[in-house]
Amino acid sequence: VQLQASGGGLVQAGGSLRLSCAASGLALSTVYMGWFRQAPGKEREFVGRISPSGRGTYYADSVQGRFSISRDNAKNTMYLQMNSLKPEDTAVYYCATRSGLLVPRTTPADFGSWGQGTLVTVSS
Repeated sequence: VQLQASGGGLVQAGGSLRLSCAASGLALSTVYMGWFRQAPGKEREFVGRISPSGRGTYYADSVQGRFSISRDNAKNTMYLQMNSLKPEDTAVYYCATRSGLLVPRTTPADFGSWGQGTLVTVSS
């Protein structure tokens, strides 16, 4: 499984960005997919996940109502739409999954395949 995250950049507080996660070697529609982020000096934290059907999403409290996850099965790509960005959202964002992941998880240790990360910087 290979995941390629992209779309990060510099944005002002209140702005929006959309991250993409393109997958190869695995159909995203068959597994749970997750987004995580890691700020400098902090541990990697869960941002949100999407179910194999695409109908179920779940978010961390810190991003609930501002971020949304979607998926395009034809492109085998997952997205993270980030709105109303805050300086505390600044981090490297990672997409993740694991072959055979059919139950919802929020812990990084449960995800075995990771994208390379894309940096999001929100200026105040």
